[in-house]
Amino acid sequence: MDHILFSYVLDGRGGAALLEPHTNQLNNTNQKIIWTHLDAKNPQSREWLNKELYSLDPFITDALLAEETRPRFTQINDGMLVILRGMNPNKNESPEDMISIRLWMDKNRIISTRFRSLNLFDDIKKSFEDKTGPKNSADFISVLVAKLSIRMESILADIDDRLIYIEEQSVDIIDIDLRESIADLRKQTIIFRRYIVPQRDVIEQLRLSSLSWLSNSHKRYLVEIYNYVMRYVEDLDEARDRLQVVKDQVSNTLSDKLNKKMYFLSIIAAIFLPLSFLTGLLGINVAGIPGSQNEYAFWIFLAILLFIVILQVYLFKKLKWF
Repeated sequence: MDHILFSYVLDGRGGAALLEPHTNQLNNTNQKIIWTHLDAKNPQSREWLNKELYSLDPFITDALLAEETRPRFTQINDGMLVILRGMNPNKNESPEDMISIRLWMDKNRIISTRFRSLNLFDDIKKSFEDKTGPKNSADFISVLVAKLSIRMESILADIDDRLIYIEEQSVDIIDIDLRESIADLRKQTIIFRRYIVPQRDVIEQLRLSSLSWLSNSHKRYLVEIYNYVMRYVEDLDEARDRLQVVKDQVSNTLSDKLNKKMYFLSIIAAIFLPLSFLTGLLGINVAGIPGSQNEYAFWIFLAILLFIVILQVYLFKKLKWF
């Protein structure tokens, strides 16, 4: 029974009793709610799901065991398939590498699967010990969605702090590290938004569902969560727009610096162009070059070149070329 990570029977008063794996039978609990958490990587999980969900479409089992998922909500009769995403709290892993939460729920059973651990479920188990846990399926999904939303807040606050730092740095210092920071933060923002927007839609669909066991009070609670997630999406949109402004500012600053350098080199080239022509003309190896027999010819020619340079600089200044 290694495929069953744990199984609880809810007592309806905020507590739950841990079931032994070999005694876990979802259809034999006197209408009490059973929560079973499965290891999706264990091949026995598919066999167990096929047995327990035999009356449902096989795509439910496939969705619960799929490695690649996106947030979704599907209602079937009085049950639902819900797939959500949670921030990755694991050390040495990026928060944007979000962890999937796969659930099948109806009035009397909750089935969750995992590929990677998420300590969110540990919080729920702890709440059972404190007798403050979910009392039924509606409580469970409401608490789960709320905890996921709360965990987003700290990550989004960190994004905002990093963005403020980047905006301050972009005023004074523009280097390769700053450009890499902008690119990394834009990537993180895009990834978060790609998953949070569908998650917002899942909460909206859940709120509007016709599930008999989801009461009006739970739906009102989901409205509040939906508003929180909606604000997160707006914050990510704002962060994306601000990053685009900073990126444009950095690009314009770098472009101005490059243009100034190219302009300076063009001026230098313009100054040396006539000098190069004259020295090249007098450097040809033919007879009759003026001043070839005069011992002062070199210095006279040097004075002429200096005069040309001074004249060019005067004209460029007059024309406000620099």
